[in-house]
Amino acid sequence: MDLRIFTEPQQGATYDTLLTVAKATEELGFDAFFRSDHFLRMGDSDGLPGPTDAWITLAGLARETKRIRLGTLMTAATFRLPGVLAIQVAQVDQMSGGRVELGLGAGWFAEEHTAYGIPFPKEKFGRLEEQLEIVTGLWATDAGKTFDFDGQYYRLKDSPALPKPAQAKIPVLIGGHGASRTPRLAARYADEFNMPFSSVEDTERQFGRVRAAAEKAGRAADTITCSSALVVCVGKDDQEVARRAAAIGREVGELKENGLAGTPAEVVEKIGRYAEAGSTRFYLQVLDLHDLDHLELISAQVQSQLS
Repeated sequence: MDLRIFTEPQQGATYDTLLTVAKATEELGFDAFFRSDHFLRMGDSDGLPGPTDAWITLAGLARETKRIRLGTLMTAATFRLPGVLAIQVAQVDQMSGGRVELGLGAGWFAEEHTAYGIPFPKEKFGRLEEQLEIVTGLWATDAGKTFDFDGQYYRLKDSPALPKPAQAKIPVLIGGHGASRTPRLAARYADEFNMPFSSVEDTERQFGRVRAAAEKAGRAADTITCSSALVVCVGKDDQEVARRAAAIGREVGELKENGLAGTPAEVVEKIGRYAEAGSTRFYLQVLDLHDLDHLELISAQVQSQLS
């Protein structure tokens, strides 16, 4: 079972802070370092010193780490043209020696688009679908051949489809709560389906939809990895849990209900419930990026029980 560290830098983080967390992620034996792709803070955080670009960050981390996987939950299709995105991700994959994964979503946070002058189209899902076809198509095009695409939103003609990633196939992550279109898209393009911030019951229900969509598309359901993203708040005792909850502005009871919170034993038990629902990989949303002792505790007393 994989445990991955998932960060939200738009809430306030420098590149150096992210580098420190990524190095700790690697040293402590976690499987991957992922980050959100947002340009505006959410909630009461001041967001200082300001946003960092996801793929620029991951390019830097690609050169500063050696083992961990690197990726996004999720890059917004509204932020980048698909051809440019394919080039960026392939380049970072080369820079990392083949450790990159692309989480791609439709985009949803209207205010960050307004704040930075990014168009926020009404029809986002159709654009996401075309982006997935273009990005994966460019990577899959044989060297020496060209790629063409004539869609409703994007058109490519005689693209050399370069550069190529270091990996034969960069894993693509799709996620979300949609009951029909999202599972259908995952069945076609996803190597991994991620269910974010959901109950065990909702997670199991959505995984079932994805499996059914895969089988309907003629694909073996077990070829799609199922994962969960959940906020994490672990303490060696109740007092430490409460201190960490207060540091991120959350209540212990709410965290225990909606995330992975409590003592190591409580968190291991909760992970087991999600595993029974089908999750084999967990993205631990770490909100206090300066509390490296938190990562050490999770590694020593949670991850060790799952490996």
